[in-house]
Formats: sequence, C-alpha cells, structure tokens
Amino acid sequence: MLRSAGLTPKSVLITFVVVGVLYFAAFWGIERFRQHRGPWEITFSDNAQGEAVLSVSQRALKISGVQLIVHGEHATNAPGSVRFDRVLMPVPFGRVIYEDLTFLPGVVTFDLFGHEVELLPRVLIVNKKEVPWQSGIVVDLWPTNKPAEPPQPPKQR
Repeated sequence: MLRSAGLTPKSVLITFVVVGVLYFAAFWGIERFRQHRGPWEITFSDNAQGEAVLSVSQRALKISGVQLIVHGEHATNAPGSVRFDRVLMPVPFGRVIYEDLTFLPGVVTFDLFGHEVELLPRVLIVNKKEVPWQSGIVVDLWPTNKPAEPPQPPKQR
C-alpha cells in the first residue's frame, strides 16, 4: 500500500529526519534569542546605616551600579545576589510580586517595604513613576513617598 502512493520506507525516514532536524534547530534558535540579552542581576545588601539597598545591573542593556536605597527600612536577612534567569527565585528581602522572564531580561516587579519597583528593559518604574535608566544613579525611597495602596500582584484571569 505504501509503495503504490510513492512513499517508500526510505522517503518516510528522510522526511522524519529532516523534520526532526528543523524542529530542533527552530527550538534552539528560539531559546538562544530568548536568552541572548541575559538576566537582571540584583544585589540585596545594606548601607552603613543598615538601610536596605538594591544594586541593579544588566550587561546587555549597559546598566550597572543603579542603587535603590530604602530609607528607614533595615535588611533583616543576610545580603545576597540574585540572577533573574528563571521564575520564582527567592530574594533576601522584599518580595517579587510579578515576573515575566519569557524573553530576558524581562520584567520583574518588587514590593520593597511598601514601595513598588519595576524593572523593565526600557525604563525603571518606582512607585508608578518612570525613572530613565542611567548607570550609577541612586534612587532614594523614603517612607513618605510610599504609595497609599500597597503593591499587589496582578489579578489572575
């Protein structure tokens, strides 16, 4: 039956191999594109006064030394660094309320002691206000400029 339709075992095998090679080439190509810019790299620490400090860097976007200082709040856990290359990474303080890491560096949103901080490739958003990325800047988060409503994760659909 197969031979009468022009299909031979050899042509079926060749088709299977070609489709398999194309599938894996497409898969690895998409994965490479998804990860080629690399993740956000965040260092959680404290300053001389014991206040919580986040240091943000992202190699492909040429962002380094961006510091967010949460005045009046103390880092209670040991300092640490986190690379956001996969979801649900634990953080030393604060909490991650949203992350979309489909295409790195992606979007990561934090609740830092009542302040909402969102890392996007095009801009840093602090308490719903855009702050242009500029290496070496220091963003001060004071208790007086916390949003009236505490940051919440997006509603599930």
